[in-house]
Amino acid sequence: MDFARRQFLATALAAGIGATLPAAEPEKKWRVAVIGHTGRGDYGHGIDILWKAMPETEIVAVADANPAGLAKAKERLKVEAGFADYREMLKQTAPDIVAIGPRHIDQHRDFVIAAAEAGARGIYMEKPFCRTLAEADEMIAACEKSGTKLALAHRNRHHPALPAVQRLVKDGGIGQILEIRARGKEDQRGGALDLWVLGSHELNLLPIFAGQPLACTATLLQDARPVTRDDIRDGAEGVGPLGGNALHARWDMAGGVPAYFDSRQNAGVTAANFGLQLIGTTGLIDLRIDTHPIAHLVPGSPFQPTKDPRPWIPISSAGPGEPEPIENCATLVASHRLAARDLLAAIRENRAPLCSIHDARLTMEMILATFESHRLGGQRVAFPLTVTGNPLALLGRAAARWMASGVLRKPCRARRAAAVFHHRAR
Repeated sequence: MDFARRQFLATALAAGIGATLPAAEPEKKWRVAVIGHTGRGDYGHGIDILWKAMPETEIVAVADANPAGLAKAKERLKVEAGFADYREMLKQTAPDIVAIGPRHIDQHRDFVIAAAEAGARGIYMEKPFCRTLAEADEMIAACEKSGTKLALAHRNRHHPALPAVQRLVKDGGIGQILEIRARGKEDQRGGALDLWVLGSHELNLLPIFAGQPLACTATLLQDARPVTRDDIRDGAEGVGPLGGNALHARWDMAGGVPAYFDSRQNAGVTAANFGLQLIGTTGLIDLRIDTHPIAHLVPGSPFQPTKDPRPWIPISSAGPGEPEPIENCATLVASHRLAARDLLAAIRENRAPLCSIHDARLTMEMILATFESHRLGGQRVAFPLTVTGNPLALLGRAAARWMASGVLRKPCRARRAAAVFHHRAR
């Protein structure tokens, strides 16, 4: 099933339109168990409370290793069953859906594998996905073995206007696409951390407009100089080895259009950053993450001065300049209800969710490719990546500790690569 069809199904199910679509299972409610961790990523961006707004689901239990956080979560979610150990919760409640909220991604692998082994039919999890491709592959193997569908909470992927943007591009609405430019939020997290926790939203969208990534070239900078092993630290939110307060990356995409991501610490303008632009010969399309409307058409060559200001035309699910026909569209996207209902439909129809576990892995591969290119001095790195850990672990002095913790999964190979790099760096 292609993106546009899956997008329509998700939108229709959430908005209550499309009488010809398969009906929800009326005989029972989907039983949802919530995993949070107060102080260690908490409950994400509403990953816990979204199920309360859906009549077809009921929250049966919540787990949180923080006692105070658990008490508050039980009250907030109106559930009696609370657990300090999420594994015990999964064992005792056997939920249909597991909602994984913590933003700290060093916990995601264990959460997902436990949920899959407990027989969960679906998992809805906060982004980013995980720390390494090795972890991604372990989660994929566990979910495929159990038949569990996993959807990642890149909620903008479910916006009903995206198919309209695709149609506009396909019909030549901005002429020939020349490039795609993305920027992070560029706040205090600017640089590599911005790519991880915010840029992942944009990277997740790139393939639907430009095809699969083929190769990457990138540079990480710390105060305008290339990041070295002395700059590598443990990153925030459990992302693992990290360094750099500026980042410049380019991916060659299968559609023949280069895609770029750039981020500088504290360079962001709240109203202008955190989005991407499809730049064409006769216009551009601007997409803003977590805003409504999500997209605007700016007609006219981006490179040709004009006497009068160019209009910014909102793009709704009905097309450029058309009013949005879906009631409460912004709320449906922001509350994750479009994504959650697509996950339920994916389980019933035995198909991949719109933002599937494989889409999540590809986003992580694009992120890690930037680190690998920098580690290799800005070399062009082809997909698929051959390194399964975090390439920055090979650059840092703490490589041995990260290898012991599992962030780098192949210690013998890693030691050899690290030794070669350190020899060359002297």
